[in-house]
Amino acid sequence: MWWTVPPWAVGVLVMVLSRGGSPSGRDLAVMAVTTVLVVAGGSLLDRLPLAGLGLLLATLPAGGWLSIGILPFAQFAVVAFGLYRIAATATPRVSSIALAATAAVEILCLVSAPPVYSVLVLFAVIAWLLGRAVGQAREHGAARVSWTAAKAVTDERLRISRELHDTVAHSIGVIAFQAGAARRVIGTRPDEAARALGEIETAGREVLTGLRRMLVALRDGDPAPAGGLADLSRLGGAGLSVEIRELGGRRDLPPEVDTAAYRIIQEAVTNVARHAATGSCTVTIDYRETEVAVEIVDGGRGGRGPVTPGFGLAGMRERAALLGGEFAAGPAPGGGFRVAARLPVEAR
Repeated sequence: MWWTVPPWAVGVLVMVLSRGGSPSGRDLAVMAVTTVLVVAGGSLLDRLPLAGLGLLLATLPAGGWLSIGILPFAQFAVVAFGLYRIAATATPRVSSIALAATAAVEILCLVSAPPVYSVLVLFAVIAWLLGRAVGQAREHGAARVSWTAAKAVTDERLRISRELHDTVAHSIGVIAFQAGAARRVIGTRPDEAARALGEIETAGREVLTGLRRMLVALRDGDPAPAGGLADLSRLGGAGLSVEIRELGGRRDLPPEVDTAAYRIIQEAVTNVARHAATGSCTVTIDYRETEVAVEIVDGGRGGRGPVTPGFGLAGMRERAALLGGEFAAGPAPGGGFRVAARLPVEAR
């Protein structure tokens, strides 16, 4: 920092910037006192800014005792640097008090000086403005870092929430559906009940495996692995037949697009199994040049009245929006329910 300059350098600077003459004993004494005040004031600026500035301002009237110059420019420069430091690091209230005190003392010291020297007060104001600009930039940077960190935490929570929902909801839906089916037929059709219990066992193992994989990934700090369109064959079960149609020729997609498309289809199929009261649905995947479009249509009872979005629909809509895509869900024209999403893909 500027106040760590050797003390003798301040005295030399005063002599160099003073006008003419040879320093007398009194001049040397004044310069020694000025040097002590400058070093002491500079060391206090960070801890006690107003006290440090007071010591720097005390050098201004002391400069009037020099016989080798009329105006000690170096001392005004030191005060300006001190004011800059306070404006850059202290609170707005403290820096405003520092500016007012500096202006008042400098004006008093310049009362008997030629009018041209009043520009020194302007230099102090400029130093204060520069310091405030630096301080505000630092505050803005710190606030942005805090905001970025908070946003990262929020995004991670949302990601974990989506992954948990997508991992658990599908399997729990299968388990609930098959448990109900087994309960209804266990006395009359034991083979059907046994098949339903097998589906429950399989779905339970899958959800446990998915949760274990996610917890391990979270513990290790790595992104939790997610499914992709290559895993669509796992979406059957729960008494639901899923017909998959692919248009345009399958091709590799960016990981985030592949995962989003799979999760949207998975959630839509889960909703069909839980709410549509039908045994089948059709999944269409259209690989286009600049996007991939997915559509899930069932022949069930469809929606009645306005669609009330739950966590599933909200999650699907959010996944599409995060990729700059489009999402729609509602009753299909020919009956049943339709979910559709378009996810942009950069041309390769």
